Amino acid sequence: MDIGGWLRGLGLQRYEQAFRENEIDLRVLPELTADDLKELGVAAIGHRRLLLKGIADLAAGPGRDAAEDVPAAHPASATAEAERRQLTVMFCDLVDSTPLSTRFDPEDLREIIGAYHRCVAAVIEGAGGFVAKYMGDGVLAYFGYPRADEHDAERAVRAGLALIGEVARLDTAAGVLLQVRVGIATGLVVVGDLIGQGAAQEQAVVGETPNLAARLQALAEPGAVVIAPSTRRLTSGLFDYADRRAQGLWRASQRLAGIARE
Repeated sequence: MDIGGWLRGLGLQRYEQAFRENEIDLRVLPELTADDLKELGVAAIGHRRLLLKGIADLAAGPGRDAAEDVPAAHPASATAEAERRQLTVMFCDLVDSTPLSTRFDPEDLREIIGAYHRCVAAVIEGAGGFVAKYMGDGVLAYFGYPRADEHDAERAVRAGLALIGEVARLDTAAGVLLQVRVGIATGLVVVGDLIGQGAAQEQAVVGETPNLAARLQALAEPGAVVIAPSTRRLTSGLFDYADRRAQGLWRASQRLAGIARE
């Protein structure tokens, strides 16, 4: 079992990227403290306690499954039966990542991408979303799975708008200004069987919605959130919108008593 498999057993594989970027493996785990976990980007107290308990179980001796007594929190623990449900999907991508890769040393670039990933995960999870996958500098997130809420579309848009500001304010070691573009779509999907094995295992989400969110992200300007008409209908009156009907899309911006608008 590697660090990814261990985190998956705890239902906390969302932190695998941070652990690997900081070269945390099973040999280092027993030395970690609560402060170390904070530096790794584990903001939630509950998650830190689960990790510390898992570390203690791992150190208790070989043969014991560190996840035996830990309630799973990840969709991988859910039923593998296909389920049809409405989902709001967000796709977030870092602007000009290719120039960054040619401009910075790989070590500096690793720190930049790591800080960006931690920021995105904190914002999405704080808004009630679930980080489904990291794809290079792209991040795929779900609102409405594993737990659905009537305000999922609103939460997704608010998270997207928050991401624009939070990422731009990131104080990276290289001192570079980062920007993101965000695409959000809502629609019916089928949450299918578990696919893959070990640390690569994930819950398959099948449908047009994830693909649409990715396309909307590609059409967005730097620092913009572009949403599908389906998401617009569910968030009517909550945000300011720039009509992009030529493309059948909407650009959302914040509505806070006339301030903080893009």
